[in-house]
Amino acid sequence: MKFGIDRLLEDPALRKPLLGRRVALLAHPASMSRDLVHSMDALAGLDDVNLVAGFGPQHGLKGDKQDNMIESEDFLDPYHGIPVFSLYGEVRRPTQEMMDCFDVLLVDLQDLGCRIYTFITTLRYMLEAAAQQGKQVIVLDRPNPAGRPVEGLMLRPGWESFVGAGPLPMRHGLTLGELGNWFIDALDLDVEYDVVGMEGWRPVAAPGYGWPLHERSWANPSPNAPN
Repeated sequence: MKFGIDRLLEDPALRKPLLGRRVALLAHPASMSRDLVHSMDALAGLDDVNLVAGFGPQHGLKGDKQDNMIESEDFLDPYHGIPVFSLYGEVRRPTQEMMDCFDVLLVDLQDLGCRIYTFITTLRYMLEAAAQQGKQVIVLDRPNPAGRPVEGLMLRPGWESFVGAGPLPMRHGLTLGELGNWFIDALDLDVEYDVVGMEGWRPVAAPGYGWPLHERSWANPSPNAPN
């Protein structure tokens, strides 16, 4: 099967919306292609993608901060010479300076299918900022490893926090691309939003779980997910 990042890397037609535009990437340690190349490195190697910045959620863009509640700092990537901004450091939401540096944001985050993981909150904050600043957001979709079942209590409206991005059940059953559409509808956001979908994902192939067994290696996006 192919994830969104794989399709974007393989198909120049999918990259046409990026031509002539400044591209930023929101990613983390599990943002790997099928060849186990980090998405930032893979995108930086394409001649037709002008990658100008990276963004890292909790635990950092490449896993530099693995312990819980340890914040990351902004830094200059030593290999690609582009700034990497932390969205789990001095700020949780992107600043005006961060938003000014790009035209379109690619989001390649492996979620875990549970409301308390903060990657989906960071997606929400970036969508809200993109709506305010007129930026495009493109999610490179990945499987929900918890599959399609929906379980648990719904977060009450008004109780949102960094570990509770919205009135979702604990096990929400959505992919990150679908969550983006859910946030846009729930928050009534006017934002240019697209999803590069997967090919061959069969969320019911294993009982109750959505990870493609025997097809893709698992890279852990969070130290708080033991396996």
